[in-house]
Amino acid sequence: MKYTEKQKALECYQKHKDMIYKLAWAYCKDAYQAEDVFQEVFYKYLVSHPKFKTVEHEKAWFIRITINICKNFLKSKWNRDILHLEEWDRKQEGPEESGDAFDTLKNAILDLPEKYRVPIHLYYYEEYSVREIAHLLHKSESTIQTQLQRGREKIKHTLERSERHDVGA
Repeated sequence: MKYTEKQKALECYQKHKDMIYKLAWAYCKDAYQAEDVFQEVFYKYLVSHPKFKTVEHEKAWFIRITINICKNFLKSKWNRDILHLEEWDRKQEGPEESGDAFDTLKNAILDLPEKYRVPIHLYYYEEYSVREIAHLLHKSESTIQTQLQRGREKIKHTLERSERHDVGA
């Protein structure tokens, strides 16, 4: 690689590292898997040398690659056969003891099925519009709107249940 290519790769890494890791973590629900996905995304970037028309095109490419790698990882036999330690720990601890609202919300989002969790993440954390999410996920806008609405309802229900548990304790 030329110096300029190295510099470009480093700038790209700095610009997208947080978004890619957070999306991978939201998708996989496991920090170690998210790190593996994160590395694979940047490996693909370095190997393929994609050319982007705009900054939004670049960001969309990284999101699409991250989602595809997450899907492939979650479908793999290795992933199906292992027990996720973080999930096991969370089940052993039971409901939130700390009452920390951020942790409660984070867990409510992580407990969502993938079809709700990913659109919620893209909409609220990456600030994509419904139209952009539909394009990225290859779904209709109405499907994304429904998934966002149902995801919000599930989060609300989880938070209300958590609140009742905290009041009852």
